[in-house]
Amino acid sequence: MATYDADMSEAALGNVSFRVENCSIERALAIVGEKWTLLVLREAFSGVRRFADMQAATGAPRQVLSARLTRLVEEGLLRKVPYREPGQRQRDEYRLTQMGLDLYPALIALMHWGDRHLAGQEGPPVILTHRGCGAVVEQHFRCAEGHQVPGPREVTRLPGPGARLSAAARAGSAGD
Repeated sequence: MATYDADMSEAALGNVSFRVENCSIERALAIVGEKWTLLVLREAFSGVRRFADMQAATGAPRQVLSARLTRLVEEGLLRKVPYREPGQRQRDEYRLTQMGLDLYPALIALMHWGDRHLAGQEGPPVILTHRGCGAVVEQHFRCAEGHQVPGPREVTRLPGPGARLSAAARAGSAGD
């Protein structure tokens, strides 16, 4: 049975809400939580690698796109790979790293949310299918035991081994 065992269990926390000082969502948003960055990643997942193609696909102003690509390279989500067209100067392509590829499920979850709540009456603008069989791609949450987790009401939030709890959270759990 794969369960989580921690010193700060749900019983120890009671109903106390806690805040970690090193929240992974907050740190991720510091890198990817901006419109142009997500659109750059969308295009990278679609196979777009070159600056001019990226600019045409996203509509991003040149300076904005340049800044976003630089940041994504610095953060390790993209890597530059030099190329040269005949008779042209050397340029760089931008390719996803494993760190960048690992964002795919999050980006698709965002797309599915937009399809469900923001698409027009015509339906979603893009449908993803499995290349191997043609079936529509779906996302599901499962626990380590294989049970489907339908939503947040079926999840318990516990501090992880790397959690740095805020002072308020430490004070709240100390009084239990």
